[in-house]
Amino acid sequence: MTYILSFIVAFGVAAIVGQILIPLLRRLKAGQSIRADGPTWHMTKQGTPTMGGIMFILAIGAACVVAGWEEIRSGNYKHLYVFLFALVFGVIGMIDDFQKLRHHANEGLTAAQKFLLQLAAAIAFTVLMRGEGYLTPNLFVPFFNVTFPLPWVVYMVFAAFVMVGTVNAVNLTDGIDGLATGVTIPVALFYMAVSAWFGREDLAVLSAALTGGLAAFLLYNFHPAKVFMGDTGSLFLGGMVCGLAFALDIPMVIPIIGLIYVAEVLSDIIQVAYYKKTHGKRFFRMAPLHHHLEMGGWSETKLFCLFSGITLVLCCLGFLGVMYRYPM
Repeated sequence: MTYILSFIVAFGVAAIVGQILIPLLRRLKAGQSIRADGPTWHMTKQGTPTMGGIMFILAIGAACVVAGWEEIRSGNYKHLYVFLFALVFGVIGMIDDFQKLRHHANEGLTAAQKFLLQLAAAIAFTVLMRGEGYLTPNLFVPFFNVTFPLPWVVYMVFAAFVMVGTVNAVNLTDGIDGLATGVTIPVALFYMAVSAWFGREDLAVLSAALTGGLAAFLLYNFHPAKVFMGDTGSLFLGGMVCGLAFALDIPMVIPIIGLIYVAEVLSDIIQVAYYKKTHGKRFFRMAPLHHHLEMGGWSETKLFCLFSGITLVLCCLGFLGVMYRYPM
């Protein structure tokens, strides 16, 4: 099966690139700047190489071409469109990482700059997928097996909101060693299973590549991390998570399989709103959620296992919710 080849290629390429990339990032002094207001013990991570997401981005790209060559030859480019969509977000993240390294701070692009760039990418992807006939404005509701047709304009607004929100939620999840990687691996497995179930070999290849690339990256990113993915990697992953959902025409499954992402971003929103409302009081010990639990004594390894395990269960549940999306 081509998606098995895809997994193997992505895993192998990412593992090899990691051996080259991490020493290179160290020589270039591409070290992570740690938030001054973050957990004090995180200061020991100061200087750990960042932008490690490059290794799984290259690996996924290689696997898409090698394992997906027959799809490309037959004129099916959907998996490439999703990869390129995620790659645009990866480039936005890379620009942000470069800005942080340049100024030796944990602040890169402004929130407005990130939002506008991400919004442009989301709109362009939606227009492209619609133009190629890969996207319908019919919202499928998991478990109920019903669809609601929307006007295209409304659907595009919905799609832009979901895409930008998902990308930033995944970015927030990348706050401790291996967390975003561990949470996204079950999501990638979910997309691989759904794609294979629907007979979508092209998207199964891409999902398998995502799984393999992240599995190899975890060798370097698990606690104690030798490298961080940076915004380069986390924004790319966010693009893959939402891009695959829309390519499979099941965007409403994102809150189910990505409940951890949702919880992370909601905790951040609640913290900011409560802080402003109460003039300085905090709802959580620290936001987002993983830092709140960390400040309560949870170890990074425990958080990794719990959040990844919860996501795995939710992905199994999500599969049951969408398995009848298309007639078998």
